[in-house]
Amino acid sequence: MTENIALFPSKAPAPLRTATSGPSAAARAVLVTGICGRLGKHLARVLHRDRRIVGVDRRPFADKPKDIDHAQVDIRRKKLKDVFRAGDIEAVVHLGVMHDPRASASDHHSWNVAGFGKLLEYVVQFQIPKLVVLSSANVYGPQPSNPQFLTEDAPLLGGQNFSDIRDLVEVDMLAQSFFWKLPETETVILRPVHILGTVRNAASNFLRLNPVPTIMGFDPMTQVIHESDVVGAIQLALRPGIRGIFNVAGSEPAPLSRLIRILGRQRLSVPYSVGRSVLRRMWSLRLTTFPPPELDHIRYVCMVDDRRARQVLGFVPGKSLEETVLSVDEGRW
Repeated sequence: MTENIALFPSKAPAPLRTATSGPSAAARAVLVTGICGRLGKHLARVLHRDRRIVGVDRRPFADKPKDIDHAQVDIRRKKLKDVFRAGDIEAVVHLGVMHDPRASASDHHSWNVAGFGKLLEYVVQFQIPKLVVLSSANVYGPQPSNPQFLTEDAPLLGGQNFSDIRDLVEVDMLAQSFFWKLPETETVILRPVHILGTVRNAASNFLRLNPVPTIMGFDPMTQVIHESDVVGAIQLALRPGIRGIFNVAGSEPAPLSRLIRILGRQRLSVPYSVGRSVLRRMWSLRLTTFPPPELDHIRYVCMVDDRRARQVLGFVPGKSLEETVLSVDEGRW
């Protein structure tokens, strides 16, 4: 479905405003959903230097900068419409995807799919010119038959063996459909590889373990990206003239074993059947946050071709592989 999307802008992107000018009271705003997550806060603190920011999150934002407006609103509720009505919004950045593996399937679907549908409804109603959706390279899925690098038009198979990814795939597909139906809105879908840093996600939490479990006989090549580089990619995607789907990756691929060595961790190699059985038992006893299907991510390859992001967005990662991997310990506590 993605192969015919206009991934290249028809004109040169407009330059970003400089941070020295600062946001004015009359400036139109960027609305950021999920602003109270660690990535959302990081993005807000970068963008608010030269843009007016309106954050939407049902969680509190106690330590927010004074010039950021925060609406403590559930995106599934009608109160979201009031935020659009009052905000004079020029762009929407959607980070508000639920990744809680302990939440029920109905909660995931209601929040991720129905909530995103409501957001799209207001983007149309209020004629928002720019929409940036943070998806994930996980939508492709780790598969034994994957080519070395997956392009943006590869099939999204991530939900085949991992039900929690199905909602993310559906959100990605909804965004693609929106791209076609509403060409007047510049829609950008970013699919970053495993995000590392202070964030509390599966990849960062996995690398914080010691020893780090691996599957005997497998040492897959992996791609990781620092959270600050993801923020940089979002900034680039917000420029006028940018639209389409972009895989976003960090500095260089590396085998999983190298990531473990960089961290100075011990490695615990176990047979797949043993690892799955133990993980399933630990999951049922609530002793781990890793559902058993996550084992495929340390068994099979799922790497992406990020040339479009580099050529069209002008994206260049600012963090080295070592800096990216070591950043997980900054969010250990």
